[in-house]
Amino acid sequence: MKRITIKDLSKFLSLSTSTISRALLNDKNINIETKNRVLDAAEKLGYKPNPAALNLKYGQSRNIGLIVPEMITPFSAKVLQGIQNILYPLGYRVIITQSDENPIIERKNLQLLEEFNVDGIIINVCHETYNDDAYKQIMDRGIPLVFFDRIPSKSLDVSKVVVDDYIKASLMVEYLINTGRKRIVHIMGPSTIRNVTERLNGYKRILTKHNIFDENLIVQTEGMSFEHGKNAVMQLLNRKVEFDSIFAFSDTLAIGAMNFLLEQNIKIPGDVSVASFSGTELSTIVYPQLTSVQQPLVKMGETAAELMLEKIKNPDFVNKTVVMDAALTYRASTQ
Repeated sequence: MKRITIKDLSKFLSLSTSTISRALLNDKNINIETKNRVLDAAEKLGYKPNPAALNLKYGQSRNIGLIVPEMITPFSAKVLQGIQNILYPLGYRVIITQSDENPIIERKNLQLLEEFNVDGIIINVCHETYNDDAYKQIMDRGIPLVFFDRIPSKSLDVSKVVVDDYIKASLMVEYLINTGRKRIVHIMGPSTIRNVTERLNGYKRILTKHNIFDENLIVQTEGMSFEHGKNAVMQLLNRKVEFDSIFAFSDTLAIGAMNFLLEQNIKIPGDVSVASFSGTELSTIVYPQLTSVQQPLVKMGETAAELMLEKIKNPDFVNKTVVMDAALTYRASTQ
């Protein structure tokens, strides 16, 4: 069935499209009889307004873009929940794209969202510096960006929502030492992500403080999947590196490592304690349940959305860095 347009109403009523449009928008300068004729005809013919067209006419699409590295784990879904909590009641829609941990795809997603005339983009980057020029160009064209969790290089003045990766990683490693662990492996992820470096530095600081730092206990992975976590531990065992605990950059890396350890009949936490950073539901659906730094993901999304609304309302709004608290949650993988 053909969609009824303002042009159809114009033809049906022998009125100009501008008169029809103003009547539908309840313009106070439109004669009441004319307005009623238009509304009656709209109902009779089944006219439905096109929100996208109306929004664009007044300079906004009411669409917000979201770019995340992956949607496989609950991490991004929880942040999205928070974003929607704030934006949906205000009539905004969220267009979701996934970079698949590839900065080239992330750049294409940025271009795609710009073509969709989004009012702003909320983004969790997959590389600290690769797309800095693209971020700057988009902001220069008047589209605000808000970053969360993984953020771009310090050279960009942007609004962002983060946790203190350095401090929370330090506290988790200190906890492992307090439980008697001395040979603590760190599965660190790609160094092109700033969080990876921050968490690594927190790990190094505490082990150095206790005079037990060993470079051989650091394993850098090329990605964040379960398979990357498994391969990291396999590498350690093949090299016959002795260790009694693991602190992994993410839940996925930790769980991949745990699964392989259990396949090798290595007891958790009896032989090896395992802890991670992220705190998604994944940490509670594995056995044993995973000790993790629990980030406030829903609240992180809500805060990012609130910052975005501020930037849309006032393009000169001063960029903010919001540092959120994260809780160390101790579970059976370390106890």
